[in-house]
Amino acid sequence: MREILFLTPVCVHNIWGGSKLREEFGYAVEGNDVGECWGISAHPEGDGTIRSGVYEGKKLSEIWQEHPELFGNLPYDRYPLLTKIIDAQDDLSIQVHPDDAYAMEKENGSLGKTECWYIMDCPEGATLVIGHNARTEEELKTMVAEGKWKDLIREIPIRKGDFIQIDPGTVHAIKAHTLILETQQNSAITYRLYDYGRLQNGKERELHIDKSLDVITVPAKGMEDCMKSTDNLPENTLNLMYACKKYNVFKLDVKGSVTFEQKYPFLAASVLEGTGSVDGKAVRKGDHFILSADYGNVEMSGDMSLILSTVEE
Repeated sequence: MREILFLTPVCVHNIWGGSKLREEFGYAVEGNDVGECWGISAHPEGDGTIRSGVYEGKKLSEIWQEHPELFGNLPYDRYPLLTKIIDAQDDLSIQVHPDDAYAMEKENGSLGKTECWYIMDCPEGATLVIGHNARTEEELKTMVAEGKWKDLIREIPIRKGDFIQIDPGTVHAIKAHTLILETQQNSAITYRLYDYGRLQNGKERELHIDKSLDVITVPAKGMEDCMKSTDNLPENTLNLMYACKKYNVFKLDVKGSVTFEQKYPFLAASVLEGTGSVDGKAVRKGDHFILSADYGNVEMSGDMSLILSTVEE
């Protein structure tokens, strides 16, 4: 039962992507438009492969179906989370995600999308789009119809190490030259509200105005409720960053060695920086793995930073 499932991720080409995921993280993907690494994913559009061990060569979705005991026999019909590294070399579209109920009805039984971001790197003075300035649904519709995007969208300053929770219904967008670790529900449902009039293959990308207006929360949630800094967190401690019905997310900075109990249905981990080992197995920046249910004590050593995630039973 004590399994460490190391994954070979799936990389995705995007109009706003770059080359950092290949050059800095060593992922085997060509092109200078690589925007996303789906590091821990069992989604049909990007299903990670187990890279070593007894399950080598199997897809994560297969392991989920065939060996539910590795994930605490959770009552979900699919692996519930998706972990990405996002390299934005240009601004992403202004977008919003639905909740489970709306997605179930309108998107063929898909999950909705609750997500959170950890800012791995960004330039000085960087910002993100989080929320909007409309006070009523009528004002929101009017501002969208009249294209008053500068008045509508809310940009907030960010720094490396910031953690941001993004509930369904939150207008949001990653800005250029920002590197992010995203933890989200296992869903690819995104409604594009505005895309700066950009062309892809000579055409503007599809917008989803009506669905966006259906799901946007008005008024927007205050930033004090969804953003925190990870500065000065204690080292060698599994620091809980956020807990909700969809996931628990932790930050761990290993300096030397640490032992802690893996007591969750599973614990998915991504190495953001540095090198080290997990129970004697070498890991480095860009590695992704899952510690199985009933794993017990795990020892990590080295000099590295990780983001980890799980779900409640």
